[in-house]
Amino acid sequence: MAPEKRPPAAFVDTNVLLRYLLDDVPEQADAVEALLRRAATGKLSLALNAMVIAEIVWTCESYYQLPREEIRDKVVAILNTPGIQVEESELLLEAIWLYVEKNVDFADAYNACWLRRRGLDTVYTFDRLHFRRIEGIKVLVPKRGTSETSRL
Repeated sequence: MAPEKRPPAAFVDTNVLLRYLLDDVPEQADAVEALLRRAATGKLSLALNAMVIAEIVWTCESYYQLPREEIRDKVVAILNTPGIQVEESELLLEAIWLYVEKNVDFADAYNACWLRRRGLDTVYTFDRLHFRRIEGIKVLVPKRGTSETSRL
């Protein structure tokens, strides 16, 4: 019996997914839809990482000024698309919900989820605003010239 042949694999860049999610360049969106269909049927394996998701969030938020809930829905759609392998997909899913529920920056939500998964409960930061909104995380600010920190 011959070994099972794997489909060709490729990385998907942020701009490709944005064209599909936003449908702002219809001919490109259609091309991406065809690509995603090929992946969903197993003819191609697509992969992406957390940086692609972070770029999607940032672009949708800053350039297109979409509401957080709509951005969350777009990210969840990508994370659940058959044929796309997403590194740390569960962590990213948790982070995108935290981003909306606690109204925090996506990067802070991702970092909070990341540290929790590693059994950490303390963060040193000067950006106290967002981390204080997340239950179970102690926020410490480094103080100059002393071994102490202030807790917020």
